Formats: sequence, C-alpha cells, structure tokens
Amino acid sequence: MSEEFNVQESAAEEVSQDAMDNFVSLKKGDSVKGTIVKIEDNQAYVSLGYKYDGVIPIRELSAVQIDNATDAVQIGQEVELKVVSINDDKESLVLSKRQVDGEKAWDQLQQRFESGEVFEVAVADVVKGGLVADIGVRGFIPASMVERHFVEDFSDYKGRTLRVKVKEIDRENNKVILSQKEVLDAEFEQSKQQVLASLEAGQELDGTVQRLTPFGAFVDIGGIDGLVHVSELSWQHVAHPKDVVSEGQAVRVKVLKVDPAAGKISLSLKAAQPGPWDTAGSQFATGDIITGTVRRLVPFGAFVEIAPGVEGLVHISQIAHRHIATPNEVLKEGQEVQAKVLDFNPAEKRVSLSIKETEEAPEQPAASARPERAPRSPKIEKIDNPNVSLSNESMSYSLAERFGDKLKNLK
Repeated sequence: MSEEFNVQESAAEEVSQDAMDNFVSLKKGDSVKGTIVKIEDNQAYVSLGYKYDGVIPIRELSAVQIDNATDAVQIGQEVELKVVSINDDKESLVLSKRQVDGEKAWDQLQQRFESGEVFEVAVADVVKGGLVADIGVRGFIPASMVERHFVEDFSDYKGRTLRVKVKEIDRENNKVILSQKEVLDAEFEQSKQQVLASLEAGQELDGTVQRLTPFGAFVDIGGIDGLVHVSELSWQHVAHPKDVVSEGQAVRVKVLKVDPAAGKISLSLKAAQPGPWDTAGSQFATGDIITGTVRRLVPFGAFVEIAPGVEGLVHISQIAHRHIATPNEVLKEGQEVQAKVLDFNPAEKRVSLSIKETEEAPEQPAASARPERAPRSPKIEKIDNPNVSLSNESMSYSLAERFGDKLKNLK
C-alpha cells in the first residue's frame, strides 16, 4: 500500500513538472506571441501559455487613438506582443501590441521612403489639418496631401482606404508624413500623356463634368480633364456653366484643339450636338413673317435672333420706311420685332430680314403748289437788219446817247 502511494505521488510530481515545463517563463521587455481570447471593458485578453492570461489595454493596442478595442483586434487573432509589466503575486500581466508594431514599422517605413513604394492605409481618424492612419506608428496625411483638388470637409474620410507614399520620416521625433496626392499626381501625369497622344481635333468622346468655374467646365475624358469654355457649352448664350451642366454629369464632347506641350485640351459640348442651323432649314422659308429678338445693333443694321442660335441681318435700309442714320433711332437690344424673311440660306448660315416689309408704308403728304418761276428773260431773236445792232458796244452807245444829258444834270 505504501509502495502504491509512492508511485502515485511520483507520477503526480512528474505531471506537475511537465505542466511547469510547458509554462512560459516571462520577464518585462520580452516579445511573445499569443491569441486574443476575450475582449471586455475595452481591453483585450490574451492566452500565451503562461500561468494566467495577459491583458492589452486599449492604449497599447494601436499607435493612434481608437474608440473600441475591436477596432484593433478580433477574438481568435494571433498577435505579437511585448511584456510591459508582470506581477505574479497579483496575476497581472500587461502586454503591448503597439510597441511591437512600432518597432517593425520604422524599418519598413524607411525602406518604403527610400524606394518610393505605394501602399495602402486605412484612415483611423480625422483631425484638424488632415487625416491619421495607423501604420504601426502614427502616420499623418496633411489636408493638402490627400487629393489633387481642394477638399473642404474630410468628415466622411474616416475608415477609407488610401494609397500613399512616405513623404517625410523622422524616427527620433516619431514623425511620419504620408501623401496620397503624390500618388494621384504621378498616375494623372502618366494617364495624361497617354490620352494626349491618342487625341485628335474633331474626335467625339464621352466624359464626366468634374468641376465648374465662371469661365467654363472641366470634363474628364479618361484620366485627363479638358476645358469646355462657357461659349462652347450651348448654341445659346450662357451666363454661367451651372445653367447648362452640373458636376458628375455625363456629357458628349468634341475635341477642338490639343496642345501636348502645354497639356491643354479644348473641348466643345455644343459642337457634339445638332446645331441650330441644322434644324433651321425646316423652320423657315423665304417670305415668312416671323417674330425675333434684336440681339446686336451695328452701324449697318441689326442682328435679330429668330431661333436659338440663329440670327438674321436686318440691313439699315430694311428697318424703317423713312431714312434713318443709325439703327438705334428705331431699335434697341432685347426688343421683340416682326420681320419678313427676304432670303434664307442655311448652308451659308445667312438670313436676310426686313422689318419695314411687315409694316404699311406711311401715306405720302399731298403735293403742294409749285412756286411760280421767275419770268424768263425774253429771248432775243436775231434781227436780220443791217441797221440794228445788239452788240454790247452799240447798246452802250445808244444808252449813253439817250441818257447822256440827264446824267450830266446829276453831276
């Protein structure tokens, strides 16, 4: 009986020794691997083969501030950790995921900085001046380095995945600056050169309106923006691009000009649509009386819009029945008038109009009596008489003789 007891005791000691051998020996600063077994009270519990489980406080889970432990780890996940503190008497084992991630991150970030590698990061937080990402250490993306265009509100960027490059790295000051804009700029430039090389004037393309300015609309035609000047948005007058198109709208455009050296593309929205002259042929005919609007006054006449984008000329001689020195005497811009089509030539985009042909000519005033003409000097007929002379000399002589005595008395 005593021998049986000794055997059992010896076996128990061996089991206990085996169990002790399986336990991990730990000290502060050690790196260990474990598995997340529980997330509670905003901290994660880890089983790593020690006498008791360790705990990762939320501050030690990530290099950036997080609201919940589940933002950094999940149950069942295997993690590499560093022992922050250990107290077997109190069965307290505090671990850090952040410290291990940080040590690995610096070396990797330095390599990425030197090689210019593009990599993905998740936006962990939106702060004043930009975005924060957990890349093993705290990575900061300034607002000016997020997009190629200005962004007013970044509130919806949290949780987004961005493609970035390391712009600046300073391990001593724990500083890492990231940039997505550099990635986008490089991709844009590559795409731009490819698109520019493939474009020719006259091509029609599908595009998307990206942004509006007072002078026109920028349209994305496949990785590159072209400008549709406000004058090329519509066949009608446009005060502001927003009156015709909106951001995000799909449009059909025609290439007017490509300047590869300057990287500029001129586009037209109206040129890709049927023009007003294309449909005007079926609307008007010579002799028609139409209503139009005076758009421009020039010294030689007035241009009247008879359909959107279709203007005809009323020559100054066709404005009024009476003589006028300038069209301004009778007409003003914006005035609605009736006009008759004198000539219509859609092929040459020419319309001749007359306003006076739609009005009755005023009655002519009654003819006044003609003033009496002064009596004509009597025609002196040639007298065939040798005794009569009508020469100046003979007349002078005769008058002198006739009135000579009277003239003497006046002296």
